[in-house]
Parts: sequence; C-alpha cells; structure tokens
Amino acid sequence: MSQFTLITGGSRSGKSSFAELLAAHTAYPDRPVIYIATAQILDEEMAHRVKKHQQQRPATWQLIEEPLNIPNTLQKLKETNGVILLDCVTLWLTNLLLSETEKNGQASQSAHLTQTIYESIEPKLLSLVQEVGLLAQKIQPSVIFVTNEVGQGIVPENPLSRAYRDLAGRSNQILAQSADKVYWVTAGLPMEIKHSGEAILSSLHKER
Repeated sequence: MSQFTLITGGSRSGKSSFAELLAAHTAYPDRPVIYIATAQILDEEMAHRVKKHQQQRPATWQLIEEPLNIPNTLQKLKETNGVILLDCVTLWLTNLLLSETEKNGQASQSAHLTQTIYESIEPKLLSLVQEVGLLAQKIQPSVIFVTNEVGQGIVPENPLSRAYRDLAGRSNQILAQSADKVYWVTAGLPMEIKHSGEAILSSLHKER
C-alpha cells in the first residue's frame, strides 16, 4: 500500500522544493521518481515557470505530462516500484474546470455559470478528486501531491474564479482526509499538520 503525502501552502512558499527533496529522500537507485506535470504551456509566462521547475529537479526523473486524466495515469503506475510526485493538484483542477465549462458552453461571465458549476460540474470533479485520493492510498508506489491554498486572499471578482477557489478548497480537504501525512509549507519551512489537526478535532467531538 502507498504512503500518500499531501503538501500545501501559498504561492512561492517552497512547496515544490520541499516535495522534490522529500521525493529524492524517499527514492533510491532501484526506486526512481516519476514526476507527473499537470501544467499546460499556453503562454510565455507558463513556459518560463515550467522551465524553472525542470532545471531544479534531477534529469534522471521520469516525466509524465498529463493535464487531465490523473486517475488513468495512477492506474497505469499502480504496480510501479517508485515514487510518484504530482505537481500540482490545483493546476489539474484548473484544467478540469475549464474543460467542463467549455463542454457545457458556459462563458466565464455567464449568468448561469455559477448554477451550472455548483449543481453539476463541481460534484463531478469532487467525485474525481475522491477517486484520485483513494488511488493514491492504494497503489504500490509512494505518492506525493503538491497543491495550493488559493482561498486566503481577496474574494475573486468573477464567478468562474470564485467557483475555482471553492473547488480547490473542497478538493484539498478531500485529499487531506485520504493522505497519511499533510504538510503545510510557509516561507520555505514545512510543518506536518494532519496528526495534530486530527487530535484537536477528535477532542472537540468527544466534548459534544
């Protein structure tokens, strides 16, 4: 059974660097790292970000570029004797949400967008996240997911951005429930938060 680790934090907090260190520490010569990249290079800024990530990780790591079908990718790797590092969950969610809104013919400013997302698209995507979380628990390789906390800034001005913020927050909660360990990274420093958080919740439930 896998050791599933979720790493979360804000933008430029050091999440990816910590995840890569953790993956390298977990791996050894006959247990390589498989890096799943969910980013799509659609402009120069993203191309620059991807290039920086490529430069900071070992060239010996296997790269799989998959923006959408993460369940199928994990299934294919389920018996691999290795370490899977997926970076990142929130880009995957972005790709899924945009794909689904396009399928439904919804423009980003549509008056019906919010209703469509919360009634049909979000439940579908959260079910997919649940599936991925369970797969990450069960497959043979160790699994490390990097995600972002996107709901700690100002409230987004348009419906699609607000729906994405909510989807990311709910997805992180689902994945944290499935993960064996959850790390919060801030200013480059990781803190393990799942076990202490569960202890607090358990004590509060006992007092009810």
